[in-house]
Amino acid sequence: MDDLVEHVLSVLSTTPERWHALAGTVQGDLLARAPAPGEWSAVDCLRHPVETEREVFPVRVRAFLEGHDFAAHDPDAAGARSGPADPGELVAQFEELRARSLQMLTGLETADLRRKARHAELGPVTLEQMLNEWAGHDLMHTVQAERALMQPFIAGSGPWRGYFADHEAKGTAGG
Repeated sequence: MDDLVEHVLSVLSTTPERWHALAGTVQGDLLARAPAPGEWSAVDCLRHPVETEREVFPVRVRAFLEGHDFAAHDPDAAGARSGPADPGELVAQFEELRARSLQMLTGLETADLRRKARHAELGPVTLEQMLNEWAGHDLMHTVQAERALMQPFIAGSGPWRGYFADHEAKGTAGG
């Protein structure tokens, strides 16, 4: 992809706005509602990017630039996605952390994308691959949050429910 850093920056810069709109508009009980047992609520989906913005992606970019390998990250580990439950507070944390990340990414050069490191589980990876993963990760978790928010509406849609078959969480009534 030409201009990868610009494309990644364009995606990563929109994510705080998307979370701000969701957290500032959707009622808290709906944001906290898990779509099915064992699945993440929208608030969980927001806590995770806060965590990865603090402990994963910027740390990995620095590791690439300094020539270091890095550990895998387990989002289900004890303490992961911990922190405040207030969506507004989570968004504020995310916005602050993301602003720092965006500033760091603007300093990358094309040659940096070829830098390699060893991921503890995946083996050799490049900064280019990790930047693609970061943008995809952002989009995946906002989609996941929106999917969680859809569930009560899907369940209540009566004869239209079948139209949502691809979006219904497994383990919900009828799902």
